[in-house]
Amino acid sequence: MKGKTAFARLKEQEKEARKVLILDAAQRVFAAKPFGKVSMRDIAKEADISPPSIYTYFSDQETLFIEAALKGTQDMMDAFAATLNRSGDFSLDQVAETFIRYLTEHDVYFRMMAHFGLHASINSASLEKLKAMERSALDTFDSAFRKLGARGDVRLLSHTFFAALNGILITYRRNPGRSEEEALAHMLRLAKVLCGLFSTVAAAR
Repeated sequence: MKGKTAFARLKEQEKEARKVLILDAAQRVFAAKPFGKVSMRDIAKEADISPPSIYTYFSDQETLFIEAALKGTQDMMDAFAATLNRSGDFSLDQVAETFIRYLTEHDVYFRMMAHFGLHASINSASLEKLKAMERSALDTFDSAFRKLGARGDVRLLSHTFFAALNGILITYRRNPGRSEEEALAHMLRLAKVLCGLFSTVAAAR
């Protein structure tokens, strides 16, 4: 009985590892082309598994996309939590730097979500899951503004901050004439200017 339990545990670990492999492959494929042009066969090929096998884990392309997006978003939320819970003086710069560094280092996730935002349409249940992910990020920004002393409803401020940071990333991540390190440094400088403006607004609320 004991051996059977250990074997069952090993099989479960193997299944989970294969699922992660598929999710990583899905992120790469969704990052390379628009959602509507991706097929389950494309993802199976990238994951180096047979097309029928992929359906053991995911019922369709949309379900797979949502799982891949959730995986990336949760990792980013963990990075935000570490920043917000850091001891010592707090500044909005820390949150902005975490956001920009994470999405620069996780380029596949960033491109996947950018492609989706520009080109895709999904059913209402999946859309609600994506909106819940966005609300999690905005909740983090709400917490940051409240730590700076902002009062009342700060969600509009968080929406604006989120959009502005994404604008910096979209505009300057691939900056002709600059190396990746130089592009990152430039984005962080821009984010610092942005944070100065938002910190002033938050303190005045």
